[in-house]
Amino acid sequence: MRKKRVLHISTAHRPYDPRIVYKQCPSLAERYEVYCAIPDADASVSADIHFIRLPFFKQVILRLLITCPLIVFKTIWLRPAIIHIYVPEFLPFAYLYRLLGASVVYEVQENLFKKMHLKSFNRGWLLEKPFYWLDHLARKHFFFVLTEHGYLNTYTNLSKPYAVVYNYPLLSFLEPYRRPYRQASDPVEFFYIGWISFERSLDTMLEAFALLKEDYPHFRFHLFGRRLFTQERLESVPAYQTVKDNFIFYDYADQRQAFSYAAKAVAGLALLKPLGDYPESYTTKMFEYMALGLPVITSDFLLYQDVVERHDCGFCLNPYNAILLAEKLRYLIENPAAAEAMGQRGIEAAKTNYNWDIEKRKLINLYEIIEQY
Repeated sequence: MRKKRVLHISTAHRPYDPRIVYKQCPSLAERYEVYCAIPDADASVSADIHFIRLPFFKQVILRLLITCPLIVFKTIWLRPAIIHIYVPEFLPFAYLYRLLGASVVYEVQENLFKKMHLKSFNRGWLLEKPFYWLDHLARKHFFFVLTEHGYLNTYTNLSKPYAVVYNYPLLSFLEPYRRPYRQASDPVEFFYIGWISFERSLDTMLEAFALLKEDYPHFRFHLFGRRLFTQERLESVPAYQTVKDNFIFYDYADQRQAFSYAAKAVAGLALLKPLGDYPESYTTKMFEYMALGLPVITSDFLLYQDVVERHDCGFCLNPYNAILLAEKLRYLIENPAAAEAMGQRGIEAAKTNYNWDIEKRKLINLYEIIEQY
């Protein structure tokens, strides 16, 4: 029997987005014929997925006026049974597929109702008003995937079935990058992956590492991810002048490249300030660090404490407290046996509770429900 065709659509994600490209599409390819329209798509990632290459624009208005119509032109003929969209700007176009018989899944990866005011880009009433209207309209007509349970406090009026599918790590993907924990004689290195911003405690980390440099002047901090600030603002932070030769910014990169730098790290950092939807949303990198066997240093949100402190795999601390952060960094450097034990407990917790094999069942189950709906 021929597999049913599904189409995943994003105008904003990058070609190696781990959730879309390495987790969701491959998991669904076991049961469906999967197409994925994504900017700068790399067909070599998976032979089981039919990738459709799109241009990439940072501005939402260009994505709306250029990328979205291009997606329709390139994919409407596929007549998919299900389309799965990841960006609100495609919501009005999704109705074209619905008219042709497709079911629509709208995936909410951030709570813009709590986060819009934090954005310095792609905002303004001309974008925000249509988003609020389209988002509420989608709740009446589309199926939903939510990446956090906390989003249900906002999305209280969904008319159709939904699933909360956490972005837990794919253990088989991370396995090749896991190494025995560093020796005390190894260089002092730290690791970060994800969006890089002052809302994600970059200023606190700069201050803490400036303190750490007094004792460990040659440390290295590897940071992978898009920078959401100007170089001028970074230069304006006094502590940056102290550690600028120790902080290595790599910008966005395929995780296959980034995680090779995590092998000998002392710890993985995932500090977020209590802004927007952060306190009710897991930071994915926390679980990735655990799966890699790195001690985790993250924020003292109750949601995070329930993971990190319950499994004793790192530290949760005030994301504004640079002195305390520096103390924890020093402790992990100077107590490698304790740090290694934290990393091992993190691995076991990821294997037991926080991995993609658990979450993909929820996604597949939702698709099965949609087929019968």
